[in-house]
Amino acid sequence: MRGAKSATMVIGAIAIALTATACGGGSSSGGAEDGVVRAWWGDPQNPLEPANTNETNGGKVLDMIFSDLKEYNPKDGQAQNASAESITSSDQQTFTIKLKPGLKFSDGTPVTANSFVDAWNYGALLTNAQKDASFFSNIEGFDQVHPDKGQPTAKTMSGLKVVDNLTFTVKLTQKFSSWPDSLGYDAFAPLPKSFFSDHAKWLQQPVGNGPYKIESYTKGQSMKLVPNPYYTGDEKPKNKGVLLKVYTDENTAYADLQAGNLDVYEYVPASDISHAKSDMAGRYFNAPTGINQTISFPLNQKSWGASGMNKVRQGISMAIDRDSITKKIFQGTRTPATDFTSQVLGSAGGYSTDVCGDYCKYDPAKAKELIKEGGGIPGGKFTISYNADSGSHKEWVDAVCNSINNALGGQVCLGNPVGTFADFRNQITQKQMINPFRAGWQMDYPLIDDFLQPLYTTDASSNDSHYSNPDFDKLISQAESEPDKAKSVALYQQAEKLLVNDMPAIPLWYQNTPVVWSSRVSNVTVNPFSYPVYYNITVKG
Repeated sequence: MRGAKSATMVIGAIAIALTATACGGGSSSGGAEDGVVRAWWGDPQNPLEPANTNETNGGKVLDMIFSDLKEYNPKDGQAQNASAESITSSDQQTFTIKLKPGLKFSDGTPVTANSFVDAWNYGALLTNAQKDASFFSNIEGFDQVHPDKGQPTAKTMSGLKVVDNLTFTVKLTQKFSSWPDSLGYDAFAPLPKSFFSDHAKWLQQPVGNGPYKIESYTKGQSMKLVPNPYYTGDEKPKNKGVLLKVYTDENTAYADLQAGNLDVYEYVPASDISHAKSDMAGRYFNAPTGINQTISFPLNQKSWGASGMNKVRQGISMAIDRDSITKKIFQGTRTPATDFTSQVLGSAGGYSTDVCGDYCKYDPAKAKELIKEGGGIPGGKFTISYNADSGSHKEWVDAVCNSINNALGGQVCLGNPVGTFADFRNQITQKQMINPFRAGWQMDYPLIDDFLQPLYTTDASSNDSHYSNPDFDKLISQAESEPDKAKSVALYQQAEKLLVNDMPAIPLWYQNTPVVWSSRVSNVTVNPFSYPVYYNITVKG
C-alpha cells in the first residue's frame, strides 16, 4: 500500500470540519493528557476513504479505526481472522465469508455483509476514482465497473453476492489460493450506511469499526483518537487514546521526544541513530519491517522511457554503493537490497538474495559501460526528488548522488527536496515528475504479491513509474492462480527477473524501524508493517 507505505496526508473536507482538542505537533508544547499517548505523525495525502489511501500516514489511521476481515499478527505478520468468523472455499476461486455476530461501527450501527460488499463495489467503481481500485481487480465483474477504456457498464461487481446479514460470497476471475490473506489490507474495510447516505459528512468525521475512533483533527497540527466503545475485538486499547502530532521536521520531533513533549517516535533521524539507544536510556527498539526503498523512474516521460534506457537505469543502479551508505548513514538499520521484496518474507515467502544479482552491486566500470550502451543519461544530468519533512531522505539521497557522481566522474546527480510528503505524493500522482524520485514501499500484507502486483503490473494502484510489460503481467497472473505455494513463489521470482532487466525502479535497501519512546509510556513495539502497536501501549500515572 503504502508509499512509505506507505510509507507508500488528509486534505479537503476532513481538514476543514474537525477541530483539534490538544496542541498540535511541530512545537515544544507537550499537551499531555492523562492516559493519552502522544505520537509522531504526518498529514495524509487524501481523505481517509479506505480504498483511496495508499500511503503510510493515512494507513496508520485506517489501521486504528477499522477492523478488516483479517488482521496481521503484530509479531510475525501472519494473517488471522478479525471481523471474519470464517473464509472458506472448495475451489480457491469462490469464497464464502461469514462475519462474527454483533459487530458494530463506532456510531453504533451494525457491521453486515452489505457493509463489505457495498464498500468494495464503491472502491472498484471507476467513477469514484479510488486509488486502490485495482485491489478488487481479481473479483469477477471488475472489468464492467472499471473498464480500461470508456465508462462503466455496471455499478456493482457480479462476483459479489450477499447471502444473508452475516454472509457473502466472492467469485474471483481465476483461482487465487492466497487471496484471503490479503483481506487485512484497508482497501477491503467495511463502510457504514452513513458513508453512502451523507458522504461529505462522513469525510468530515470518518466512522470505522476498529479499536479507536476519530475525535478531532486539525490539518497540520494533530489528530485525536479515542477508544471505540463498540469495539469487541482482540485489540482493545490499553490507553485512553492516541494524539497523533504532525511534524514537518524530524529533528524537531526527536528533540520533543527528549524534552518529554512526545511519547512515541518511529522515524529516528539518521544523524541520531548512533546515540538514540543511550539518549533514551534503553527506551529503544529496532526491528526488521516489511519496507524497502527504491529510486523510481518516470517511464511516462520519453527521456526515461525510451527504448534502451533500461541499460542506463541498470548502470545508475551499479553506481550506487549500498554497503557504504547503509553503514555510514543508517548505522546498520538498513540492509542492501538484493531483490524487490523484503527480508521479513523469508526465502519460503519469496525473499531472494540473488534475484537482482550484479545489477544491485557497486561496480563503477560496469556502470559507465551500461550507461554508454543505453545512450547516456538524458541531458547529461538528473535529479532525485524526495520529501524533505521526514525519513532522513536528504542524507541518503545526497549520499546516493555522491556515489553516482564519484562512480561516473562528474556532477551528474543532485537531490531535489519537496517540502512535504503530501506535496511530494501529489506531484507523483499528478504525473508531474520528470526525473527519478525516491519510492518507499511498506507492505500491505505479508505476501510477495504485494511487493510486485500493486507497483509494477500495468495501471496498478501504486504503479508510479508507469511501467508496463505484458510478460510481467502474465507471470503475476499465473503466480496468483497457482495453488502450490512454492510454485507460485517461483513464478513471482520469474517476474522479478523481468523487473531487473527493465529496471523501472532501483532497489536500494530493506528497512528496519527504530522506535524510541518517553519514560511516560510502556509496552512499545512496532509491527512488521512499521507501525507502533498503539492499542498495546500503556501510559504511566
